[in-house]
Amino acid sequence: MTVSITTFVTLALASLAVATPTVKRHGPGKRGLVWTWYNGGLDPGRLNDGQGTVNLIYDYETFAPPSTNGNGGLAFIGMQRCTDCDSSPIAQLAARQQQLGFTTIFTLNEPDQGAVTPAAAAQWYKDHINPLAIKKALPAVTSSTNAGQGLDWVQQMINACAGGCFFDYINLHWYGQNFAQFQAHVNDAHARFPNNKLVITEFALQNPPGGQADQLAFFRQAFAFLDAATFVEMYFPFAATSPALFNANDANPTAVGTSSLMYNNDGTINAVGQLLLSA
Repeated sequence: MTVSITTFVTLALASLAVATPTVKRHGPGKRGLVWTWYNGGLDPGRLNDGQGTVNLIYDYETFAPPSTNGNGGLAFIGMQRCTDCDSSPIAQLAARQQQLGFTTIFTLNEPDQGAVTPAAAAQWYKDHINPLAIKKALPAVTSSTNAGQGLDWVQQMINACAGGCFFDYINLHWYGQNFAQFQAHVNDAHARFPNNKLVITEFALQNPPGGQADQLAFFRQAFAFLDAATFVEMYFPFAATSPALFNANDANPTAVGTSSLMYNNDGTINAVGQLLLSA
């Protein structure tokens, strides 16, 4: 039987199309959303592609994320952001963990800025966090290099614990001007605490002059670096909300700016959100 060249080429291309499956990106299991208390009208599920690219969410509280779609199918991480909050009473921590089933707990939010001393934090941690039989992070500290703040505060808390605080992660926040600064800070934390995994639960450029374009360029570098860093367990760019909600509700919106936010004001995902799903 003779086959024309046109027919042969057509059949070959059809065979190639069948043999080449669509490739979907599978995430590294590290990426998460910083969800704010005023996000009730937003849907975190918009940043869940079903492939695990983004798989985590936290909302600074020990209650489920306020949204139109619960946690959007993402794994919720509880956070006891202060020693005892009206919104997240310390007396209810264990019960809420059992109720919601979260398997990781983040603790105090930036206590190195004067809210809690390392010694007081150590005793509080022993009393309330140690008893939880789940993964635990030490308090989230700023990237301040002032004496007694940032990573110095973490070391002072560990010293005050005297081996009596059980934790899995060192927790970092970072805001600055460029990727080199960010990379240096994360590497410094790893050098200081080489036996502990890191979680970065807030990070972004601070009001970059080029706005969202600068932020996207930074995040492309940062995501690639963090994905490849075996000592980084999780990371959460700041933040999964919209400019309108952020400006109306954040205590100090001008400190960071809106270029790193992931939602448009109509609730759709913007370029930063798309980058988190694709980079």
